[in-house]
Amino acid sequence: MTSELALAISGPATGRPVLVLHGGGGPVTVAPVAEHFAASSPTLLPTHPGWNGTARPADIACVADLAGHYLQLLHDRGLSDTLVVGSSLGGWVAAEMAAADTEGLIGRLALVDAVGIEVEEEPVRDFFALDAKGVATYAYYDPERFHVAPEDLPAERRAAMAANMAVLRVISGGPAMADPTLRARLADVTVPTLVLWGEADRIVTPAYGSAYAAAFANARYVTVPQAGHLPHLEQPERTFALLDAFAAETVAR
Repeated sequence: MTSELALAISGPATGRPVLVLHGGGGPVTVAPVAEHFAASSPTLLPTHPGWNGTARPADIACVADLAGHYLQLLHDRGLSDTLVVGSSLGGWVAAEMAAADTEGLIGRLALVDAVGIEVEEEPVRDFFALDAKGVATYAYYDPERFHVAPEDLPAERRAAMAANMAVLRVISGGPAMADPTLRARLADVTVPTLVLWGEADRIVTPAYGSAYAAAFANARYVTVPQAGHLPHLEQPERTFALLDAFAAETVAR
């Protein structure tokens, strides 16, 4: 139930609502995105159930369950025409939400290096097989800047990260990080969609991102130079400019 959700709400009381959905690394990975939008829009940043020590109800066992959970959240709060921004796993959740939305709760969709579809020639990198150095190498344009050796972290932080990875494996269904049915279902999603990708992403390649955009009925694909899987961390100014332009363009329609 949405009442069990760990949810941070910020920004003004009026304006188009923005829902920001995090990836496997938890809400800290998209906190700058939420902070950026909160300067002008009511912004919701939930912690996915099961992440950061939060409870995961028994009825949330996969990404589609998370999507239903967040659609219910929007419905319960009386929100519509929401801009949903999802990063990595959060992008998958956002895509599933858009495919299942029958109430007009979602008005605009922005996927940032999302996982979730099958692209046979460009499979998702087996994230679970990588150590910390490997994650940095495949996820970032500048891995040395973002790599942190696990032994340099406090024990409780290492434990929290391990717990997040364990729930990620459960929710995502394992290394494939995809629902074989999702790609075909996205053809029925007509809301304006921005598929934004770091050019140096080797977790999900730019070619994978291009295929993701092509699956939608009304999507634009844009890449961010000198950025990998989390372009909003490596190139925040460029990423936010693209997101702002997309939001402003759609507001005018």
